Amino acid sequence: MTFCSLERVVMILVEDLTIVSQREIAPRIFEMVLKGEMVADMQVGQFVHLKVPDPSKLLRRPISISEIDYDKKEATIVYRVEREGTAILSKMVAGQAIDTMGPQGNGFDISVIEAGQKALLVGGGIGVPPLVETAKQLKAKGVEVVSVIGFANKDAVILEDKLRACGEVYVTTDDGSYGIKGYVSTVIDGFDWTPDAVYSCGAPGMLKYVDSKFENHPHAYVSMEARMACGMGACYACVVHVKGESDAKNLRVCEEGPVFPTGKVIV
Repeated sequence: MTFCSLERVVMILVEDLTIVSQREIAPRIFEMVLKGEMVADMQVGQFVHLKVPDPSKLLRRPISISEIDYDKKEATIVYRVEREGTAILSKMVAGQAIDTMGPQGNGFDISVIEAGQKALLVGGGIGVPPLVETAKQLKAKGVEVVSVIGFANKDAVILEDKLRACGEVYVTTDDGSYGIKGYVSTVIDGFDWTPDAVYSCGAPGMLKYVDSKFENHPHAYVSMEARMACGMGACYACVVHVKGESDAKNLRVCEEGPVFPTGKVIV
């Protein structure tokens, strides 16, 4: 299949975005700012599918959208270098173009909460980035934002300052080297209030906790991560099972997700 610079494929754009900047914000964690027309269509909680500029890397890399500047047509993504593909991405510099498919997936529904209400944002590790734009847009609506973010240790803490600009933030670390020792559950279980909406993204263990604690909440959401191939819902490589259904009943993280209501899928 051949793509031109900008075209629509099943309501998904394929565009060569320009790298505005890239920097390492924590060990093996990189922040990249991209510019292009695609940004106008981006929503909180969605992701982009990046093509690694190496012919030996056939699969794109799905990376969540961390911030959106509609006026500048710029979007920020934050990713962790895991293997060779993301290592190649981390070496790209400002001015280079990167083949990008997106914006993809169903993001966080922030229409369910109104000004004066209170939202709880829960993130762990590399699951924290998509919460930043979510927090910014919630704050702009007049929503009170409380974020609880967890990391392995002090060196792994990212984006705390950007979340603090939007509201109250609690930081936990597994080893107690920064913030509160423990997990996000350590903080949340101590709250004496009920959020009007919950938005979460992180490791499976953390999402299991959120899914269980807020299973019957009308406006609680988990953002799932899965290995992807096509990224357009055709290959069914990224499916998750629907709760209470047979194994044949699946939903695709790239299409029906990555965000699902709590209690909907097996986390």
